[in-house]
Amino acid sequence: MKIYLDDVRTPKDKDWMVVRNYHEFVNLVQKIGIKNVSIISLDHDLGDSAMNEYHTNVSPNFKLDYNNISEKTGYDAAKFLVDEFYLQYPERLEMNYFDKKKEPIMFPIVLVHSANPIGSANMMGYINNFLMNEAKPQTCVRHTIPHTV
Repeated sequence: MKIYLDDVRTPKDKDWMVVRNYHEFVNLVQKIGIKNVSIISLDHDLGDSAMNEYHTNVSPNFKLDYNNISEKTGYDAAKFLVDEFYLQYPERLEMNYFDKKKEPIMFPIVLVHSANPIGSANMMGYINNFLMNEAKPQTCVRHTIPHTV
C-alpha cells in the first residue's frame, strides 16, 4: 500500500491512498499495520496554522516555530512512524548495530513532497536518522509527485 499525506493535494496516480491529516494517517497505518505499507509520501503543513507559519516565518525569514502551529504536521507523522515501528519491534531497541545491519526491517520507504523547505528537512532528517541508527541506508528524500489541488 502507498500512503499520501496531504491536506490539499491529490496525486494523479490512483494507486495512492490519500489521507488529509495526522489523525487519518495514524488510523490508517495502525489499521493496516506498518509492515503492510510499501511507500509513504509526506507533506509538512497540514492546516491553516501551519500554512500561516509558512507564509509568516518560513518563506520570508527561513525560520519555523512549531509553537505557532496548532495542528499536527507531517513531522509529527514521521515521529509517529518511528514510534510505531518500535512498538511493533521493541527488540530492535536492544540490538547492537552489527546485528541490526544483518537483519532487514519492515519499514516503508518514506518520501517527502512538502513545499516547506525547513519542514521537509526536519522530516527527512528524522527518518534518515532513524534509518542510520537501524544500520540501513538513508533513503528519505524530497521528491515531486504529479498532483491536482
